[in-house]
Amino acid sequence: MASTKTKRRARNRTQRYTSNVFSMFTEPQINEFKEAFSMIDSTKDGIIDQNDLEEIFRSLGKTPTEEYLRDMLSQARGQINFTMFLTLFGEKMMGCDPEETILNAFQCFDPDGTGVIAEDRLRELMTTMGDRWTHDKVDELFHGAPIANGNFDYKSFTRMIMHGQDEEENPSAGTPGNTPIPNVVSPATAKT
Repeated sequence: MASTKTKRRARNRTQRYTSNVFSMFTEPQINEFKEAFSMIDSTKDGIIDQNDLEEIFRSLGKTPTEEYLRDMLSQARGQINFTMFLTLFGEKMMGCDPEETILNAFQCFDPDGTGVIAEDRLRELMTTMGDRWTHDKVDELFHGAPIANGNFDYKSFTRMIMHGQDEEENPSAGTPGNTPIPNVVSPATAKT
């Protein structure tokens, strides 16, 4: 009987944890996650399984091993429905640097405190220092980023990656939902 109570408590804790995940994201962010979930769920059964993951990787020109796919799926505590999908992203995002840390890293390259860094200068820094990015990766990052008159607005960019952004806030930035953000390495890791 104690075993049944323990199982019930664990199940309730999991349900409470996953139901709170919706409070971690804004409504526009949740809508973007729904869109991404729908794209990955190729069978449209409301569950992301190994076949769905394999299909999305193949559509990206990748051929993952079965072991790799199983490892990805094992990170979830059960089937990956939309709530679990959000939970996994929430856990990953909890490991992100705080907004202030990201801003401070960019400010190292903005001694005048203007809130912008010349696009060419930032590209040079990202491709020659620290974890060197390829020009293609930098292009990917800059696509949809708040860049005007050759200046990268790092304050708006930080706000966009931390909180999401509506198109109306910065129409020149493109559609945030379509902006692929690669693993961003803080400019602070670049050694000057």
